[in-house]
Amino acid sequence: MARTLRTLLTDDVLARIHARADVHDRDSTFPHDDLSDLVAAGYLRAFVPEHLGGAGLTLEEVAREQVRLAGAAPATALAVNMHLVVTGLAALLVARGDRSVEFVLRDAAAGEVFAFGNSEAGNDLVMFGSRTRAVPQPDGGYRYHGTKIFTSLSPVWTRLATFGLDDSDPDDPRLVHGVVARDGGGVEPRDDWDALGMRASQSATTVLDGAYAPADRVYRRLPVGPSADSFVFALFAVFETLLAAVYTGIGRRALELAVGHARRRTSFKHGGRSYAQDPDIRWRIADAALAQDGAELQVFALARDVDEEVDHGARWFAQLVGLKVRATETARVVVDLALRVSGGGAYFTGSELARLYRDVLAGIYHPSDDESAHATLATSVLGPPQD
Repeated sequence: MARTLRTLLTDDVLARIHARADVHDRDSTFPHDDLSDLVAAGYLRAFVPEHLGGAGLTLEEVAREQVRLAGAAPATALAVNMHLVVTGLAALLVARGDRSVEFVLRDAAAGEVFAFGNSEAGNDLVMFGSRTRAVPQPDGGYRYHGTKIFTSLSPVWTRLATFGLDDSDPDDPRLVHGVVARDGGGVEPRDDWDALGMRASQSATTVLDGAYAPADRVYRRLPVGPSADSFVFALFAVFETLLAAVYTGIGRRALELAVGHARRRTSFKHGGRSYAQDPDIRWRIADAALAQDGAELQVFALARDVDEEVDHGARWFAQLVGLKVRATETARVVVDLALRVSGGGAYFTGSELARLYRDVLAGIYHPSDDESAHATLATSVLGPPQD
């Protein structure tokens, strides 16, 4: 029996968002109108269960929506991706019986906008260590002191999911994950986002100087280093899948543009025939389509495996980090091929393909990076390295 996949984003909404993308990229401004459209569509409540007032979409359904949104405006998709990661991991945990993060879903249903404040300059341990200090308070809450980078949604987030190191017990340091409110003080978003691509995401630096997470907003105190905790799996599953979806959406749009350019361009040498009939152009576009088809299939299949709780055992993390690397690298290949068949006009700054080329490069920098992913894959098939 065919499954019915639910959707929230109409073609009209995506067309409006697409029409604004070039301006926000040129001016490096946050797409407030895009966010308003997404809120009105109920998209920020996509993962919130129906009984709490949301749409209750699955990871596969949201991944498919993110591919479409990224095709319209990659930076908007990447920005809202961070809200979806926080709400998505909460939905996954709650569905599996862990209610420690149910407050995230209730806050999202009430209209709060979540950002993801974990990345730190010089921290190549990523989620398994932190330069930020988490200072325990007498009431069981924590105050965070540190600097987070690449905080998407910087102008508009109201809640920040973050973490830091509590080393008050030197024999048992803990990584403390919690949520702070923007209006609670101790938070300074900097206006320092002037990047090569993904400009509208406004992923600015955020300085935490005593930002407070109450005890009921602190949901994990984990040992330093890799952890088998269900929160870590949920984070990787949702983050890597939705990130892969965004870049796969860029590839899909680049392929559409390449096909359109090939059909419109004509060859003076060949008597005005369309480049769509040129065997070399057809070969390159076929190469792009081969790569793109594979990317889409793997994103949706692995998302469905998460939804259906397929048991990949010890291979789960290898599957997830591998998905991110393959999807982002494939998107770069597809955009490059699209540029090669689209003529010199695509090289100008006003070209959509030129913008996609800049946007797709950001995939290099998201966790898990190429080196980390290869280490994870090697361990999954060869075992841990020997001393």
